[in-house]
Amino acid sequence: MQTLHDIAPLRETLQTHRMAGRRIALVPTMGNLHAGHLALVDRARGLADVVVATLFVNPLQFGAGEDFGQYPRTLESDRDKLAAHDCDLLFAPSVETLYPDGLETQTQVQVPDVSEGLCGGTRIGHFDGVATVVSLLFHLVQPDIACFGEKDFQQLAVIRKLVADLHFPIEIVGVPTVRAEDGLALSSRNGYLGDDDRALAPAFHRELSRCRDALASGRPPDAALSEARQALQASGFRVDYLEIRGPSLAPFDIARHAEGRLLGAVYLGSTRLIDNVAVSLPRPTGSGIRHG
Repeated sequence: MQTLHDIAPLRETLQTHRMAGRRIALVPTMGNLHAGHLALVDRARGLADVVVATLFVNPLQFGAGEDFGQYPRTLESDRDKLAAHDCDLLFAPSVETLYPDGLETQTQVQVPDVSEGLCGGTRIGHFDGVATVVSLLFHLVQPDIACFGEKDFQQLAVIRKLVADLHFPIEIVGVPTVRAEDGLALSSRNGYLGDDDRALAPAFHRELSRCRDALASGRPPDAALSEARQALQASGFRVDYLEIRGPSLAPFDIARHAEGRLLGAVYLGSTRLIDNVAVSLPRPTGSGIRHG
């Protein structure tokens, strides 16, 4: 596997592949890789001739008081994991390489509507940082395909809209969430959990699953969500949000949507966990309503 840190050799290498007619897939990451990231690489490997992973801890997507300085930097072990999964090229630029004129004057990309609320409501400016760095990486790599995990479901929706609105000729592939045996969604930030909190953390996904099942059985959404919030709080979680959204994260309308997404974010101590599950609600009978 080739490792590059600068833009010129990245472009030169990828141009050679492009001229040979090879299909290129991109897997953007912030490093500290786990099995969830590697599932993205494996999916990309099955879709393209050349797999490019990027490793960049992006300061623009960290807010004040967040963990940018503490976020794990594990380049050597990440490189070994990527090579073992048949990645072809790792691009690991410095902050100065991507933002040579500094953060204060960096052009930024905003994706309205879908980036608002949920994580965007708590982490103000986070998705502007995501959209900016992903736009840069799309411009530099010019992939045919890019793979993103469904665990960060709002991020996936933001990127889909970004690609549609800016007419990037890139297929966005969502990859299902990879979980530990106890159901906890894999995340680099899980390493912040102490032993007691790690033992409690899987209850988050269990409660989302119970809420999903209650909705599927016909429990009114307001009641099901209220019960889930209370159960999480009673278990020791601090709930940031728990919401049902419709397709593409539009506000959920029970009269229009039979399918949706249940999304949540909680805190255990200072560690923030996110997760989501698909939900299906029973169609009203005899109402004449058509769900779309």
